[in-house]
Amino acid sequence: MDRLLNVTTVLSAILLIIVLISVRRAHIRVEYSVTWLLAAAAMLVLSRMHALLEAVRKLIGLPDSPLALFLLAGGVVLIMFFRFSVIISHLRDDNIALAQRVAILEYHLQHRKNDENQEA
Repeated sequence: MDRLLNVTTVLSAILLIIVLISVRRAHIRVEYSVTWLLAAAAMLVLSRMHALLEAVRKLIGLPDSPLALFLLAGGVVLIMFFRFSVIISHLRDDNIALAQRVAILEYHLQHRKNDENQEA
């Protein structure tokens, strides 16, 4: 059990470092990195604080502490995926609206050019 928790600790620390480097290099926006940072920090804390993990395990009613840790991690990942799906859906809708506005502007510009050519 300790070996699995040690691996989880290392993976959580690596995730924290990767997210911080990605924010620094502007590969990920700060508002999206907060979720990843909180998830990695929670995994790190739970994998190091055996008493807290044991309390969570008893609260959930699972037989093994690492199982409780990975169940919580899986739940957090599902929530994050849902959140990002909502964000992507809004971005898609915004892209469609923007493309429509550009098409309308191009139509008006073309119409104006045709009117100017007819007057000349």
